[in-house]
Amino acid sequence: MEIKRLIGQFLDANVYIVSKDGKCLIIDSGAFKYDVIKAVGGDEVIGVLLTHGHYDHSCHCLDYAKFFKCKIYASKDIKETLTNPDMIYSEHGETIDDFSNFEFIDEDKTIKIGNFEVECYHCPGHSRCCECYIIDGKLFSGDVLFEKGIGRTDLNGGDRKEMYDSICKLEKLSFDEAYSGHGEKSTHEEQLKNIAVFKRFLTRK
Repeated sequence: MEIKRLIGQFLDANVYIVSKDGKCLIIDSGAFKYDVIKAVGGDEVIGVLLTHGHYDHSCHCLDYAKFFKCKIYASKDIKETLTNPDMIYSEHGETIDDFSNFEFIDEDKTIKIGNFEVECYHCPGHSRCCECYIIDGKLFSGDVLFEKGIGRTDLNGGDRKEMYDSICKLEKLSFDEAYSGHGEKSTHEEQLKNIAVFKRFLTRK
């Protein structure tokens, strides 16, 4: 499996192209469509996965789905974020309300998308709609886990207790590398240390 990383136009959000056997998944949609087309090359895009609904990660999802003729996969809770100007955090109040190409994930489970098996884990705390994915041992954590940090919990839809529960869930999962919504990737060992620090931080009074 090959992973390509693009840097999106807003807040340097990461977009990942995950390729295997001529097919690929796109994780998050903050990069310009034509940069994504170039990175995809001759592969067939069979799905777009959103880690959450904040604009820097979701802004081009409809364009991707239309161009590549594929579905968008996201938490069932993402509608509230995408349609609410106070929760999506777009620059000029833009929202997303066309859900015709969406497939909603309603629980922690493994889904089959073409030749990929995708483990899906609901991980609220940064946003109510945060979804983390494990594909072939690689964790795509969005804004839940960063290389040396966690996502903000003070935004609309954020919650410290939910973030604590989410990082405890991720702590128990098996993966070898974590690919975050911003910044660099990290190892499982590095994330165990990171999670331990922020479990203490989140429970500090």
